[in-house]
Amino acid sequence: MERLNFRHLHYFWMVVKEGSMARASEQLALAPQTLSGQIATFEQTIGRRLFHRRGRQLQLTDHGHQVFRYADDMFKTADQLSEFLADADTKPMARLCVGISASIHKLLAYRTIAPVLESHAGIQLKCHTGGPQDLLKGLRRRELHVVITDWLPVAEPDFKWQVYNLGATPISLFAEEVLAQRLMPGFPESLDEQPFLASTLDAPYHHALMEWFRAQRIRLREVAEIDDSALLKVFGHAGLGVFAAPSVIAEEVCRQYRVRAVGEVAAVQDQLYAITHAGALHHPGVETICQQQIS
Repeated sequence: MERLNFRHLHYFWMVVKEGSMARASEQLALAPQTLSGQIATFEQTIGRRLFHRRGRQLQLTDHGHQVFRYADDMFKTADQLSEFLADADTKPMARLCVGISASIHKLLAYRTIAPVLESHAGIQLKCHTGGPQDLLKGLRRRELHVVITDWLPVAEPDFKWQVYNLGATPISLFAEEVLAQRLMPGFPESLDEQPFLASTLDAPYHHALMEWFRAQRIRLREVAEIDDSALLKVFGHAGLGVFAAPSVIAEEVCRQYRVRAVGEVAAVQDQLYAITHAGALHHPGVETICQQQIS
């Protein structure tokens, strides 16, 4: 820490962010020569080259890329802190940005996030859906505070995150009332050759369910592939086929989409995780989410 001059680090960060010494000097209200000298002093202090100089062009060295990643995290966090302090009178709690894997059923995501609004009055909630990898990139860039996902990510050496197990729930099969009444006797063998509404989202439980059907020698007749969990249930309500959803939200699914549970597959579980930056539980909304259990 004695060797690290944060003003110099900020100058370096601005040069990389703006793409050139000239544009950064304009933003910082410094003469280009002064800024260049400050960067050179910073390189001498840390004993590493941060840029390759090719005429007027600056290219980051490998070490420069690593330093920028740390600096980017630091100064984005500082910007968030400044925003929080500036809005402290009107927003007593920080904004909460939640990433939700698209493969998670919307009712299940709601059950996980709703306690935040119930417990913390005045919080500003923003939800983003997407693929797990894209959401983790947003978490890394500190655009998100927490990611709710059904995939356990592979550890990255230069990105320290914390994973919280939110529990697991079995999977149930649902259908329109008349179709469900016909399929309930003899479940699960009754599903053989029956119309099935498949999810095209890359959900782990869906792969496990398909494997389970194959092991039971139950051949489903896929009549549609749908990449939205809510739309899939609408098709099911119309009587177009059987669909799968977590058992823990069975009551809400049946009430909201006027369908009936055909049966439960206890061997197939839908597992949920909350992923945050290490040490991020100082945010009350993040802490509330990470303490949830879906089972």
